[in-house]
Amino acid sequence: MARGGAGNGITLQQLRYFIEVAAEGSISAAADLLYVSQPTMSAAMKDLERRAGRALFTRSTRGITLTADGTEFLGYARQVVEQAELLEQRYLGRPPSRRLLGVSAQHYSFVVDAFVRMVRTSGAAEYEFSLRETRTWDIIEDVRTLRSEIGILYRNDFNRKVVDKLLREAGLGFTPLFLATPHIFVARTNRLAGRERVTLDDLEELPRLTFDQGANNSFYFAEEILSTRSSKQDIRVSDRATIFNLMIGLGGYTISTGIISDDLDPSIVAVPLDVDERIEIGWIGHTSIPLTGQAERFVAEMREVVAGFGVELVT
Repeated sequence: MARGGAGNGITLQQLRYFIEVAAEGSISAAADLLYVSQPTMSAAMKDLERRAGRALFTRSTRGITLTADGTEFLGYARQVVEQAELLEQRYLGRPPSRRLLGVSAQHYSFVVDAFVRMVRTSGAAEYEFSLRETRTWDIIEDVRTLRSEIGILYRNDFNRKVVDKLLREAGLGFTPLFLATPHIFVARTNRLAGRERVTLDDLEELPRLTFDQGANNSFYFAEEILSTRSSKQDIRVSDRATIFNLMIGLGGYTISTGIISDDLDPSIVAVPLDVDERIEIGWIGHTSIPLTGQAERFVAEMREVVAGFGVELVT
């Protein structure tokens, strides 16, 4: 495939435009954010594709999406722009640029805790961070389409083959963070809250609370282990605030990692569940795109938060 020749190099300005267009999914929206005209932005992207020698976008009436080549190109573009900005800060005395990071995750308090730490220690005068607690399928889609750079989810023996297949097809990889022993989360006022361990029989008469997976409500996408086990009372919810309120109001439970922040969730406790299962928590990202510095900082914060609970990290 034809490539741009000598003297036709790609500029940093084009890379910055490209990153914004990819983030917005719209040339006109990116143009508005960067205070340039829509025709100028459109021409810059067409010229970039010509110089790169390949189609980077798929255009439709609903906007634009990245091609496979465009997704790979974005990873390199982010690295180049980030390095250029570091040079400008060090040698030209320019202020740090606006920090960017998108994270999509299942409903884990340690992710929120790490996100808070990352924002506090970013040192950026301006930033644009996003944290989406969402459904398993949407996490994979967010990362595949680069709406988020990182996704946080779990695998176990039951869902591993299905999750790994979806990740491979999306060009994504799974990096383990830690292995967790299953726990139940219940309100401090629950009769099981003071137990050293609980069994599945102990849960028979309690409402089971799970996170709704929407249209993709397969057992393999459930956020909780033992999703195929029947329960007399089932309630599906869409957010952590609701699930905690139902733990308190109805005495319900959910199954998770056992890692819970007292600062974020003081009314909820974790009790070990006596089952022969393990939960592997990790992050997903594009296999062909290295993490940006900001994403690496977030991963480091997650590892530090988890280690603070005495959980052994996967190295």
